[in-house]
Amino acid sequence: MRVRPISPELLVEELSERLASASPGEWLRVAVDGPDAAAPGEMADALVAPLRARGRDVLRVSARDFLRPASLRYEFGRHDPNAFYDDWLDSGGLLREVLAPLDPGGTGKVLPSLWDPVRDRATRARYVDVPPGAVLLLDGALLLGRWLPFELTVHLSMSAAALARRTPQEDAWTLPAHERYEHEADPRHTADVVVKMDDPRHPALIEDLG
Repeated sequence: MRVRPISPELLVEELSERLASASPGEWLRVAVDGPDAAAPGEMADALVAPLRARGRDVLRVSARDFLRPASLRYEFGRHDPNAFYDDWLDSGGLLREVLAPLDPGGTGKVLPSLWDPVRDRATRARYVDVPPGAVLLLDGALLLGRWLPFELTVHLSMSAAALARRTPQEDAWTLPAHERYEHEADPRHTADVVVKMDDPRHPALIEDLG
């Protein structure tokens, strides 16, 4: 395995350059995937300004705004790791409202959020028109292996030990779901870009898994 240490700032610059030059004139759907401990939302947020500075419009969407209602998420209890893996994300809603409209020849009309998991009710967000050439930055956990259409995927990878160490105790019940994800979705081999984030202050690009 070849690993290239990189500063957080240079990582954002390299990713921004790659995304900005990809699919010019077309929508670019990008997944920034990783456990909460790896802060995929922060990474996606950090890419917005550099992409806009390079002339690409950006739409930020978070998978946490496309969770299923509590009655479905908690059908088997609040701390069931298999339900967390299989049932929490409304993949159909995410596909219908965000990803499919950005298919080639799509409408470009996207609903940026669907469900408020805290208030457990629809967000009542308004549809937005995404111009051709814009980049969709979608952050979330356990996104890969669901047959969701992305032009580029970034996986923020953590070792099991680092993930356990950096996951709050109240969320430790999710760890078996992430272990299952590593085995079933194999994100380190399927993502286009893999970043080792055992210590977010010192990331490293995994360039060759061997």
